[in-house]
Amino acid sequence: MLLESIVTMASPEVRLRFVAMERSLRATGCDLPLRVIPYNDGRFDLPPNADWWLDEELADWLRTWKAHPTMRKYQCLTIPNFQFIDADVIFLRNPAEVLKPLEGFVTSCGHWKNPEGTLTPQSMGHFARHSTNWQTQVFNTGQWACDRVLVAWQTLRERCESADFKETCLTFPYHEQPGVNLLVRSTGVPVQNLTLPPWNMQSSWAGDYPDEFRQYWKTPDETPYLIHWAGIHMAQSRPIDGLIEQHLTPDEQDEWMQHIKAARQKWLCENKGLRSRLLRIKSACRAFYTTLSGN
Repeated sequence: MLLESIVTMASPEVRLRFVAMERSLRATGCDLPLRVIPYNDGRFDLPPNADWWLDEELADWLRTWKAHPTMRKYQCLTIPNFQFIDADVIFLRNPAEVLKPLEGFVTSCGHWKNPEGTLTPQSMGHFARHSTNWQTQVFNTGQWACDRVLVAWQTLRERCESADFKETCLTFPYHEQPGVNLLVRSTGVPVQNLTLPPWNMQSSWAGDYPDEFRQYWKTPDETPYLIHWAGIHMAQSRPIDGLIEQHLTPDEQDEWMQHIKAARQKWLCENKGLRSRLLRIKSACRAFYTTLSGN
């Protein structure tokens, strides 16, 4: 795969994550153009060799459907030779060098062991009909690469609007992940996951490293070429968090820690409320069954 561009999605709200990601990319020696899909109408100044990239026709179409903003990622399916990454990614190795020996569609995520967020009830059947091992073909849409055009724009539109696809690809209210997975599945391209045999790369998700992380990276082949944060607002800080902080200036680090502190507090409050609701439901169920049993 001869990469021609790195693609990401950003907005002013994730500027610091983008800054750290871009600096980590350049630190690996990768000088490919960085194409930035705008998440919303907000913009910020981009570094050299980076440009805002939006297919206006696709964006207008998504707006008519009131689709989730992250579904703008669909435009990646209409270009070849790209690596897509979310803004909360840190590169450890040059993606152009890592992906050069590979062909087709490539990811390096662990959703094969946790596939729920990649599907909707409507899309499940497409995967189950394809293979008994369909779990190996789903992926996290925060990082993926492909060397070919998977679908032309008009075909993409027709497929998304079809009865079997629209609930997953257009009206799903939360994010784009099931939609991208379904669209890729519909093209028939095999998904090669570098965390599975024959590559056996260690996890590329920061959440799999609650403690020391380098102990798992014994060889270059085992070492992931990027780390995706995804669970960045977890309750506790982790050693691996330093990978993002090392690409920020002291002032940016202060700003970043304030952001993390606020996000972590929100995360804790939301999860505390959820636990309380679950405990109340459990107590109510116990009382209900006690009444039924006459005890």
